[in-house]
Amino acid sequence: MAAEGEPADEWRAALPHHAVLCRLREQSAERPGPAGPTRSLIFGLDADLFLWDAERGAFYTLSLRGLSGAEPTGLGRYQTLVCINPPLFEVYETLLSPTQHHVALIGIKGLMVLELPKRWGKNSEFEGGKPTVNCSTIPVAERFFTSLTSLTLKHVAWYPSETLEPHVVLLTSDNTIRIYSLKVPQTPVKVIVLSDAEEESLMLNKGRAYTASLGETAVAFDFGPLVSVPKNIAGQRGREEVLAYPLYILYENGETFLTYISLLQSTGKLGKLLGPLPMHPTAEDNYGYDACAVLCLPCVPNILVIATESGMLYHCVVLEGEEDDEQTSEKSWDPRSDLIPSLYVFECVELELALKLASGEEEEPLESDFSCPIKLHRDPKCPSRYHCIHEAGVHSVGLTWIHKLHKFLGSDEEDKDSLQELGAEQKCFVEHILCTKPLPCRQPAPIRGFWIVSDILGPTMICITSTYECITRPLLTTVHPASPPLLCTREDTEITVSPLRILAKSQHSFEKHIRSILQRSSANPLLLKCADKDASPPPEECLQLLSRATQVFREEYILKQDLAKEEIQQRVKLLRAQKNKQLEDLKYCQVERNSLREMAERLAEKYEEAKEKQEDIMNRMKKVLRSFHSQLPVLSDSERDMKKELQTIHDQLQHLGNAIKQVKMKKDYQQRKMEKGISPRKPTITLSAYQSKCIQTVLKEEGEHIREMVKQINDIRSHVNF
Repeated sequence: MAAEGEPADEWRAALPHHAVLCRLREQSAERPGPAGPTRSLIFGLDADLFLWDAERGAFYTLSLRGLSGAEPTGLGRYQTLVCINPPLFEVYETLLSPTQHHVALIGIKGLMVLELPKRWGKNSEFEGGKPTVNCSTIPVAERFFTSLTSLTLKHVAWYPSETLEPHVVLLTSDNTIRIYSLKVPQTPVKVIVLSDAEEESLMLNKGRAYTASLGETAVAFDFGPLVSVPKNIAGQRGREEVLAYPLYILYENGETFLTYISLLQSTGKLGKLLGPLPMHPTAEDNYGYDACAVLCLPCVPNILVIATESGMLYHCVVLEGEEDDEQTSEKSWDPRSDLIPSLYVFECVELELALKLASGEEEEPLESDFSCPIKLHRDPKCPSRYHCIHEAGVHSVGLTWIHKLHKFLGSDEEDKDSLQELGAEQKCFVEHILCTKPLPCRQPAPIRGFWIVSDILGPTMICITSTYECITRPLLTTVHPASPPLLCTREDTEITVSPLRILAKSQHSFEKHIRSILQRSSANPLLLKCADKDASPPPEECLQLLSRATQVFREEYILKQDLAKEEIQQRVKLLRAQKNKQLEDLKYCQVERNSLREMAERLAEKYEEAKEKQEDIMNRMKKVLRSFHSQLPVLSDSERDMKKELQTIHDQLQHLGNAIKQVKMKKDYQQRKMEKGISPRKPTITLSAYQSKCIQTVLKEEGEHIREMVKQINDIRSHVNF
């Protein structure tokens, strides 16, 4: 861990001093102005960080790997990606496509897509490492925004498919979702109308519809993971399943609608608006009327995070609807079809947007009426964690109960009401990372960029302030996914597990108890004041801020550490008493072991003596049985068989003896012949060529005749046999 931490600490310390950030800080100091709303003008790709410069209309690309080392060489090295056709509107957000080849430049009055150039070379830089690279841009729906000047862009997202051509999804202020392809950027390939034309035709004096004044307009949406569409929605009677992406659409009044989007298929009710989704348990205010953001976490079942401008977060589990659900949307829901999903509000979390300061030591903190829109960002490394960005700072939220929820849903229990009990047992983990509004009298200093580095450099949050100050902070590992098992690891059920390991992994272990004691409900975030250096804060508010920080340190750190210390000391006393008892038991076991060892030696000697006596008795029994059988007047069957076998062997020996005598006689005869010498050779007979040819011909004919006779004889034999 130390080896991984040192390079991460090096680049975190060197990044704020990079030449790009120094240049942007100088530009910001030369042209001071209002901070404006929260923006997201940075993003990361692998180990590269991209920063948008609005004045130049270009991206600055710097490598984080080059910032590691004792003397980083990448502090002055960067590339500039210049837009050939820069956007004419003000960019508030940059969004990388799923294929990582395009970047969306998002503004309130328009949208433009920048195409990233190719990489090559030693360090895999753009176009081999050129200082300045020209990039082509694609304006999306340019004529549409130009012709309708009152129209604004509320939310933009990429279509989540990585195999299709890039498509971008737009939500505009006319309560309509349009999907554009980069091949045909001026004409939408799909349009989803979220309100009736009659309602939109009734306009107010300021150009807003009645639905907007009542909060019945969509403010955000998010895609869920690819799922199989129910057959009643797909409209197909066949067995083939239809795959589509669920699109959750959030309205300002807190209602959530659902539709399934698939650019490959368009059958049945696919793409039709379903909802509003019923929420359980029901609330009178429908969980707020100032909803501003929605996020679908990539898990099954889907978990929706709904954020409101007052700082409330609702974690909702998307499950199949029950039979008693009230389906009240007549215009978007067909009562003849099956039930639509329901939202089960698992827990509610209230974020501390602005610090709550007390006016006195014994007084309670003052309630702040500060509210602002919240943006939700996924964590690329941990699917159970997300981040909240707003004008007053940054929060990080980790859902530690997802694993238990999956176990609960995988069980045979059918009581959905116990979900609330499960939520009350273990809450989510909220970390206040950055506060840009520490005092009530100060205006917030919204951030300009936020990104999570999930590379091997270490999970780190990068935040760019309104004055282009760079804040880097490592993310806590309290909420992290379980590491996947190695391919070589196999579970061996025969291996016995230590009881101490079973106790440590139990649900009520002491380590979990200490963690629950030390868990903090609030923390002291990093404080960032407004860029106005001339005005100094009132001493009363500074004292309140100091008192608040002291109170948090006292209640959330010192007191809880004292409680944990007392629990640990009590645990140590119990463990020492158990240790003394176990030492006594160990001494008793050693004495028993020695006595058992002596007893085993005595038993071994007795066993050897008994074994020798048993062998003697067995030998005596064999002698008695042998003598008993020898005195019987009648032979047994085995003795008769033995006698026959001995007689047969005797006859065979006599036969072999005669054969040996004959062989010896022949050998003597041959030896006598050899001694007499070789007899004179007989005169050889010489034949002429004609005579030898005639003899060969006769022999050949006779051989053929003999072969025919043998064949006939074989035929006769086979005939006789059959």
